Amino acid sequence: MNLAAIEDRSRSVLAREEARLAGVRDLRGLRRWRDSLVEANTLRDDSYGCELRTLRAQLPDDERSRAVLALAFESWHQLLIETLARLRELGVLTNDADPQKLGTGLLAALQGGYVLAQNAQNSQPMADALDMALDRIEAFANLLREERPNVV
Repeated sequence: MNLAAIEDRSRSVLAREEARLAGVRDLRGLRRWRDSLVEANTLRDDSYGCELRTLRAQLPDDERSRAVLALAFESWHQLLIETLARLRELGVLTNDADPQKLGTGLLAALQGGYVLAQNAQNSQPMADALDMALDRIEAFANLLREERPNVV
């Protein structure tokens, strides 16, 4: 695969993630995003890895290739930050929530989860890593704004 094809594939992956994250307006939406990632990872012909990281193996080890991949990951990171900032602006998360830090943690959990899932040939480690990150994000939930099911 040449560099132009890799750039196109990266744009495709990021467009899909942007579409998934654009509709997130509450914590349930963030959990649905997590569920869609885990499900897609499970259905990927037993490869279980991150599509962007997989592309890296197909690139020459040069500065241009590294820059293309770095830009793709930074774009994904930015999508997560924007999503968390939107949740804070909507009052779902408290003002104490730091979208930058939480976005970094979420991306790290996602990427680490991909590696663990690939090694285990099972998506459960990915699900667990994402759950831990989302639990941390939910610690900043504005309980007055976030709809929660009634517990009887």
